[in-house]
Amino acid sequence: MSQVPITAAGAERLKEELKELKSVKRPAVIEAIAVAREHGDLKENAEYHAAREQQGFIEGRIKELEAVVSNAQLIDVTKLPQTGRVVFGCTVDLVDIETEEAVTYQIVGDIEADISHNRIAISSPIARALIGKEEGEDIVFEAPGGTKEYEISAVHYR
Repeated sequence: MSQVPITAAGAERLKEELKELKSVKRPAVIEAIAVAREHGDLKENAEYHAAREQQGFIEGRIKELEAVVSNAQLIDVTKLPQTGRVVFGCTVDLVDIETEEAVTYQIVGDIEADISHNRIAISSPIARALIGKEEGEDIVFEAPGGTKEYEISAVHYR
């Protein structure tokens, strides 16, 4: 697996999730499996099968997070030169040219992207259009809903 870029804050969030999975969720699902086994015939025991399925999801996520954390290229955006140019990890204030609606996004690694917290993946169309641009420039990109056009109103390194 090649190195994947990740912000310092994103690495901390992933480490916390990994800790939670290993110390809380894994033991809880093991206990649920033990309780379900006590109910008798495993062939027709829905609780047992649901707990085993949950265990599979937890173990898969643990393996995924361990691989990402061990291969992460940690980028601390606060230590980057503040040139006003959009780079990985920075936060960008945008204004939609058509609707004049303002929005703020942080460009992060694929594993830490979370649109509900305005963190967009470096591989997304909008992030690819933003990289290398500067405050005051316009970007145009193809979104699933059609062509979008934004003006970069500010670039933050926080």
